[in-house]
Amino acid sequence: MNKIVLLATITFALAVGSAHAQDVRYDFDKTKDFSKYKTYMWVPIKGADPLDQLTAAKIMSAVDSELAVKGLAKTASDPADLYIGMQTSLGTEKQFSSYNTGWGYGPGWGSGWYGYRGGMSSSSTYGSTSTIYNGQLDLSIYDSNDKQLIWRGAATKTLDPKAKPEKKEKNIAKAVAKLLKNYPPKSK
Repeated sequence: MNKIVLLATITFALAVGSAHAQDVRYDFDKTKDFSKYKTYMWVPIKGADPLDQLTAAKIMSAVDSELAVKGLAKTASDPADLYIGMQTSLGTEKQFSSYNTGWGYGPGWGSGWYGYRGGMSSSSTYGSTSTIYNGQLDLSIYDSNDKQLIWRGAATKTLDPKAKPEKKEKNIAKAVAKLLKNYPPKSK
């Protein structure tokens, strides 16, 4: 019984811990010399769903800050070495949480023939369903000369729809920092 309770506790802790973690993926063109890029400008991605102005401004500001630290300068017009575009998506999924009262008695409890006495056991399972919101930020970076994608990254995170603006801004900054951690890619 104690092993079951311990296993259930560990499983729950892992599920809760992973629900708030950010998943980051990226890819890049290994033939490009990223050290030659010094300027960038924001461009819209054709066909991307528009984002509300407040969130878009927070994301762009976080990206601008990270790229400035990496030595890139933002420009409002061409010529720019890089074009940067972003897309976001919001998805939902259902989560079912259950627990079992699971106590009772049965084999191995009490005395009797062969050291056990069978008995009735009783348990009840309770559960609830909740909606989980997942947000994804895709950042695409293009070489402005040949209009080719040279770097792309995506960050996915579970979102709290009730979070205060300060918390949302902090989450955006953390996601962007993690997303751009490997930009520019290390040259070999």
